[in-house]
Amino acid sequence: MKIAISTTGSSLDDPVEQRFGRCSTFLLVDTESMETEALDNRNARARGGAGIQAAQQLAQAGVDAVITGNIGPNAFQTLQAADIDIYIGASGMARDALQRYKNGELETADGASVGSHFGMGGGRR
Repeated sequence: MKIAISTTGSSLDDPVEQRFGRCSTFLLVDTESMETEALDNRNARARGGAGIQAAQQLAQAGVDAVITGNIGPNAFQTLQAADIDIYIGASGMARDALQRYKNGELETADGASVGSHFGMGGGRR
């Protein structure tokens, strides 16, 4: 299974980024081999639509699931349409979030956890 974790850096020892669409890096992890690949979020500084574009980027990368702190409504819908599982509420180091995922301790998103434009300083929904 290929999982993307929104992070502030390029390794499992970097913190989980709370903003899905505005994270600097998606850490792609193969859960069987534990091989990782850092994928720059080319949409982090987009004026608008960062969540949608980030979700499309991950769909093109063949991701099966996403682990993040929060997810906005547009990114949620885009990931859901691509049949990508979404886990929210992650915090701490990416390695710890991955372990919590494996232990079944992360919350499965059934909708957005924040409102539109959260990553640009917008408030919670």
